[in-house]
Amino acid sequence: MAQYFRKNGVIYGMTKQGKIVYGGLRALERELRKEEWRDARYTIIVDENTFQHCLPLLIGTVEALQEAEFVEVPVGEECKSIEVAAQVWQTLMEGGADRQSVIVNLGGGAVCDLGGFVAAGYKRGIRHINVPTTLLAMVDAAIGGKTAIDFGGVKNSIGHFYPSVMTVVEPAFLETLPQQELLNGQLEMVKTAAVCDSTLYGRLLAERDIRSADIKEVARIKARVVKADPYDCSIRKILNFGHTFGHAIEVYTSVPHGVAVGIGMQAAMYLSVKKLGLAEELYNSYCRWLHNLVTPPHYTLKDVEQMLPLMHQDKKSTAGVLRCVLLQDLGAAVIDVEVSDHEVRDAMLKLAR
Repeated sequence: MAQYFRKNGVIYGMTKQGKIVYGGLRALERELRKEEWRDARYTIIVDENTFQHCLPLLIGTVEALQEAEFVEVPVGEECKSIEVAAQVWQTLMEGGADRQSVIVNLGGGAVCDLGGFVAAGYKRGIRHINVPTTLLAMVDAAIGGKTAIDFGGVKNSIGHFYPSVMTVVEPAFLETLPQQELLNGQLEMVKTAAVCDSTLYGRLLAERDIRSADIKEVARIKARVVKADPYDCSIRKILNFGHTFGHAIEVYTSVPHGVAVGIGMQAAMYLSVKKLGLAEELYNSYCRWLHNLVTPPHYTLKDVEQMLPLMHQDKKSTAGVLRCVLLQDLGAAVIDVEVSDHEVRDAMLKLAR
């Protein structure tokens, strides 16, 4: 359902944020029995991994999806291209998908990004449901309505704010993940806690295992922030902590997203100490924790010079000036802090120390 608000004499549309369902696939089965889904035709987007490891559980549990068509796309960021989106649109058209059709995105953040982008464009918008299968997607990518593809070598450069009608968290899918994928999600959880909840941050750094209760809490925090700022104009920007550096690292070195953000947070914390007076011990303790999980990268000045243009392509850059999210303290983030290229070089060259 669309809502509208007026600001400075201009009317803006605002799409209602979808709900998060924590009851797993059985809860999805109950939801899809409701009258509002009676005329729905379903297309499930999967990648090679979720086709093998997750699709059988989904269609075996959710009766409404047992007759669904499915489309397999490449694994990871490779699926987030205009060519792949066009292939999915072609499949939808050939299958007779109409305005009542529903896309079910069964996968990690890349599949959810692609599927939401496709749904936003098909017949000017059809419903989509996110069924995230990675920890990273459960706590971040599948929540909030940001959908995008990569274009011109720039991550998430073309997209929409187009929330799913529902995000379904099924913990059983975490059992299919390798340790590296769990680490990706764990680092995004720490990012959210760092900017929103100092108590949760301390707990996440102290715990060895990832608890279901913490997953739910991080997802709820993300949903609350998104509800307050659906179009990423103000408070929601705090969730970009570490991302200006992280996206450049991800594109330049092909480091997985969560790990790249974790490394980017180290750079952002370093600048937070220098520019906003963040306690140096908070920076040092984060470095110790991170380096127990991730081998600190060593970037040369040449590497940093090649990453700088990627950072200037970042959506948070304005008029050629880099703007980052930094911390005054845990749970006290400051948005739109201007950062010079010299300061970027300084932070990036300190990563491996």
